Amino acid sequence: MSDCYAVIMAGGSGTRFWPLSRRSRPKQVLALGGEEPLLAATVRRIAPIVPPERTLIVTAEHLADAIGALLPDVPTENILAEPTGRNTAPCIGWAAAHVRRRDPDGVIAVLPSDHHIGDEPRFVEILRRSLTAAEGGDVVTIGIEPTRPETGYGYIEVGEPVAPGVHRALAFLEKPSRDRAEQLLAGGTHVWNSGMFFFRVGVILEAIDEHLPALSEGLRQLDVAAALGNEPAEVRRIYGQLPSVSIDHGVMEKAKRVLVVPGRFGWSDLGSWTTAWELEERDASDNGVTPDTIAVDARGCYVRTSEKKIVALVGVRDLIVVDTEDALLVVPRDRAQDVRDVVAILAGRKDDRY
Repeated sequence: MSDCYAVIMAGGSGTRFWPLSRRSRPKQVLALGGEEPLLAATVRRIAPIVPPERTLIVTAEHLADAIGALLPDVPTENILAEPTGRNTAPCIGWAAAHVRRRDPDGVIAVLPSDHHIGDEPRFVEILRRSLTAAEGGDVVTIGIEPTRPETGYGYIEVGEPVAPGVHRALAFLEKPSRDRAEQLLAGGTHVWNSGMFFFRVGVILEAIDEHLPALSEGLRQLDVAAALGNEPAEVRRIYGQLPSVSIDHGVMEKAKRVLVVPGRFGWSDLGSWTTAWELEERDASDNGVTPDTIAVDARGCYVRTSEKKIVALVGVRDLIVVDTEDALLVVPRDRAQDVRDVVAILAGRKDDRY
């Protein structure tokens, strides 16, 4: 698939994985749910279809050098450094503009950098199917076949098939209530929105031009700057002025021709320490803990420590314990999403040490 490119979004801060994840080493450069950094695993598993020389990484400016060191096979010019985060539509639009300069007929796979994939051969099969579907000019997304009534994901309504394993996408739904999520699961016609998108470069840029004209004008200015050889300076000047909008709200929900490829391949978005616990090998008491942990009448707990330290759990249930050199987190597993509030408090204190 010589006209296929990958755009990997790697600019997130991973605040829900504090204290292991920090501003200088967010979760995409950490090994979570395995022994390989999440971003490196993303690049490696797509290599059978899209090699590193056709893989673009969009990340924060202060992470560019670290990501370059992590991914030595990805050319330096393929690492696009955002001076400030502006959500996914500007990120994808800027990367698509880069691809168009190389190959006006290119097909792009947009992938998050921080997902866990358990069944990689099946994932590559679904990826190939999605890219093939996008060659016809439709916008394509992968939908994860749901396994539970999840309230933390958006959903996509699946319509009639248009090719083997490819369907019309009828509607995008916001994150539902528990009751609504149970109805969607029972109905069998909805999948989770994976945040993975596929399209011809011209298709996405035309959609941005139609639905996000302010972003389109900013991208036009960057194209002009690139032709004059001063794109980096222009990026620093205007990027923060681009509209901050997600590709879902800005384009996908408004696009007329959207297809969805349902699949199940051991997917997790690794959204919090709870999902890390779900992926961990657990003992008979459902504890995912370090080898030196002592668990006495403890159940459903997760322990991660960066030092050779014995952690003892006595008479506790469903706790997350994460110990680093300079910080300790203890939180009930069902409150793991709230860890980002700790980061917000630290930011309010302007305490950059943590």
